[in-house]
Parts: sequence; C-alpha cells; structure tokens
Amino acid sequence: MPETTTAETDPNSLLDQFELSEELREGVRPGLEVMLAALDAEQGLTCEGRQQALALFQDNLRRLAAVEADRRRYPEIADVQIERPVFILGLPRCGTSLLHALIGADPDVRTPMSWEVAQPSPPPEAATYDSDPRAQAFDDYVAATFTGKWADMLKAHPIGAWIPQECGMILETSFQSINPLTMFRIPNYYPWYLQADTTFAYKVHKMFLQQLAWRNPRKRWVLKVQEHAYHLPELFTVYPDAMLVQPHRDPVTVQASICRLIEVLRSTALEHQDRNALGQELLHLWHDGQVRMMAYRKANPGIPIHDMRYKDLAADPVAAVKGVYAFAGIDFTPQTEAGVRGWLADNPAGKHGKHVYSLDDYGLTEGQVREVYADYIEAYRDYI
Repeated sequence: MPETTTAETDPNSLLDQFELSEELREGVRPGLEVMLAALDAEQGLTCEGRQQALALFQDNLRRLAAVEADRRRYPEIADVQIERPVFILGLPRCGTSLLHALIGADPDVRTPMSWEVAQPSPPPEAATYDSDPRAQAFDDYVAATFTGKWADMLKAHPIGAWIPQECGMILETSFQSINPLTMFRIPNYYPWYLQADTTFAYKVHKMFLQQLAWRNPRKRWVLKVQEHAYHLPELFTVYPDAMLVQPHRDPVTVQASICRLIEVLRSTALEHQDRNALGQELLHLWHDGQVRMMAYRKANPGIPIHDMRYKDLAADPVAAVKGVYAFAGIDFTPQTEAGVRGWLADNPAGKHGKHVYSLDDYGLTEGQVREVYADYIEAYRDYI
C-alpha cells in the first residue's frame, strides 16, 4: 500500500487546516474518521487514487469552511427560507440527471449549478451570475480533467459549469455521503453510512442552498441525487415540506449502465478492477437504497411524491416536465418551455459519444438482477 503521511491521514491534522466552528468540526469528525480508516484499509488503490481521495476530503473541508465563513460575515444568510424544495431521486441511470437539467433551464427555478457548488464563496449574485468567472474556471477544469481514462465519463453523464450539480457534492462536505464510496471503493465506510443519523448532512445541505440563494433567489429549488433514498427521515427532518419525484426504469438496463459509469469513475484510482466483483457490489448497493425508500413510503403514505416513467421522459421530455410542475405546484410558463426546448436542442443524445455497456461485462445476468430487484419491480411494475 502506498505510504501517506500522518498529517494526511490524521483527522485532527486535516481539520486543523481549516477554520471550522466546533459544531461543524465535530459534525464532520465521525464520518471523516471512518473514511480515513477505510481508505487506509483499502489495498487496491493506486498512489494517485489515494491522493485523489485525500484531495477530495481537503476540498470538502475547504468548501464547508468557506460557506461557514460567509455566514459569519453575513449572518442574514442563515435567514434565507428554503420552501417546498423538490428532490428528484430513485435508481441511477433512470433519467434523473436529464430531468434535473431540463428543469434547471427554467429561469424561475433554482438548481445548484456545478461551478457554484465547487466554488460557493463568495455567494453568487444575480447581477453577475451569467458572467461569473468561476463558471469558465470550472469548464476549464472539466476540459483538462475528463480525458484519457476519464473521457468516457462525458459519454455517460453531462459535466459542465452550467449543468445542475447533484446533491452528493454538497452532502459530501458533511462526510456523510455515499459519493466517496462510489469513487474510491472504500467498502468499510458503507456499513457506517447505512446506520448513521445523517441529519447533520442535511443541515449542511441547507447551509449551501441558503448560501447560493441569498443574492440570487428564485421561486423554487429543484434538487437531485439518488442517495437521498437511503436517509429520507433525516431529509424530512430538515426539509419538512419537501416534495419528491421518482422516475422509474427497468433495473436490468439501470444495472448495466451504472456498472460502466462507476468502472470509468474508478479507473484512475484502482490498480485493478474485478468486473464481476463490481457487478455484485453495485447490484446490491443501489437496491439497498430502494429497500429503504420503499419501507419509508409504506410507513409514510402521505408524503408528497410523484412517480413517473423513464420511458415517458425519453419519449416526450416537455410533457414529463409539465407533469412534475403540475405535481409540485410550479407554473409552467412560456419561458419554462423555451428553456426546456433550448436545452434539448443544445444537448442531443450522444453528444459526447455513445455510452456502451453490457450486463455480461460484469458477470451479471438478467435473471440475477430481476431476482434481487423483485420487490422493486413488483412495487413499481406500472412505471417500468
């Protein structure tokens, strides 16, 4: 295993590099400690992968400290109201990113753009939002980074300054997020994540939304990431008026696609990837989230949730967005439709090349997937 210094892997040494209040410092500590221990235990990481993970942890602490510093400087940020936010969630590869991007093209709706999540301080301002140099800096980073082994990422998932960012990049600053697990294969972290009370993560998430909305507000927030399914009680603790949107797709197609995406994502971090092991890992990882979500929905039948078909989104994106707006009580205006159609015109399917994948590549069969996902298929058969 490549050696790392004590300063890099000691939680206190990492935390001491950033000015955080005691509340935030102690909030991130449990997850940080587990992540660092899991990183040390993972034998398959390359030296580059280990350094990438440590750099990610440092960047997460940097962004969190920057947001908190702005709140100290401008206490009114904490008074920003986040009302009836809409969360898109569900299985990976079922159209959540497309739906989020289409809605993000509406000038009346606020989605967190990738550049502002990466560089949230100072708080973005409406007057300079479209020309903020942080956006170009992010696109320059994408152009320099997503090459070589990572080039296929752009085929599978849109990445750019003006692409709405998933909540995972916000939640990971709390060190209570599944993101690092998917990037670096640190399985020892996963059991801790499943049993953790992630209320702190959603408090941090709200801090980010308040930061981004303070000087650039819109009528409603629309957000997205699959990992919300694992911790809905905590989400509703922080956002009691939240509304959920869940697209559904055949898990057989989902599974093959997500395996390829994660394989590419981990390609620079791991010395060797066992495709069969990856298939088994991801087969159960994403199903775990659906088990939790189905249980929560059964126990709380009154939560506002809009189920939709991926097939309908793919066939008529404008009508699918209209359906979401009708559910959430958001006005679908001519400007909304123009934004949605404009995004579709600028981002045709396969813009960066075709994303190729097969279940066989990962030692999986259709029967295996259908057996594991039998409960999900039965519950949402009408939407698949």
